[in-house]
Amino acid sequence: MKTNLDDKYYLFKELEKSESSSQRELASQMGVSLGKINFILKALISKGWVKMENFVQSNNKVGYRYILTPDGITEKLRITKAFIRRKEEEYERIKSELEEAKQGISN
Repeated sequence: MKTNLDDKYYLFKELEKSESSSQRELASQMGVSLGKINFILKALISKGWVKMENFVQSNNKVGYRYILTPDGITEKLRITKAFIRRKEEEYERIKSELEEAKQGISN
């Protein structure tokens, strides 16, 4: 499985909101499977963009928080710029298609 830029963008965005979200909570917030979140987080951790720290331990369960590293912040900015560019292009394409459809209706 390969992670796409949108997945990384949305995960970085969620991590920025709350470093202490569990993988299950992140999956729910993003509307993806727990396995996919686990896969993406492992990839981001292996690249050094996110680090994982223990922060709570109770009844043999360990809570983790996911923190963006300085390299992760740089990567988040790069991905955000690419996301914006892609969405602006998509917006212009859709706007053009809507104009075409409106012209077709009025003719």
